[in-house]
Amino acid sequence: MLGRSIPDVTLKTRVRDDSVEGPNPFRWQEVSTGDLFAGKRSVVFSLPGAFTPTCSTEQCPAFEQSSAALRAAGADDVYCVSVNDAFVMYQWGKQLGIKSVKLLPDGSGDFTRRMGMLVKKDHLGFGERSWRYAMVVDDGRIVAWFEEPGINDAGEDDDPYGETSPEPVLAWLADNPRA
Repeated sequence: MLGRSIPDVTLKTRVRDDSVEGPNPFRWQEVSTGDLFAGKRSVVFSLPGAFTPTCSTEQCPAFEQSSAALRAAGADDVYCVSVNDAFVMYQWGKQLGIKSVKLLPDGSGDFTRRMGMLVKKDHLGFGERSWRYAMVVDDGRIVAWFEEPGINDAGEDDDPYGETSPEPVLAWLADNPRA
């Protein structure tokens, strides 16, 4: 993955718009990942799904708690990508109290597929989801890569989490300041 460009796909997001009347004042907005990661250093982590155990109790909260340290170490933004739709990502972020991590809905799995990280979680009834990974992206290019071992489609794992926690990413940022 190192040295590769981020795939340029369009994500369907929802943004608050006070001109929209009613109880759901949000409108659709398309976001290009090529534009999103251009011209800055970003930390991106991906996980199997919103509202799932390890994602909700460990990985996403850990990155939220570490977001200030990640920024202090040189990241401009911290993003979480999941193969979930914008509505689910919004409610999940709200339930977790996410303020600093930016949640990116990859509802169709296009970004995750092009990253080569789309796996089948049929054994859990999830369908296609992301394998856990994290990366540092400089101006659209992957400069650091972290991946849980044992990527597979058969559920032959215990949902590994460790390599993609904030600590290895923080260590890499400390050892590789921006030029």
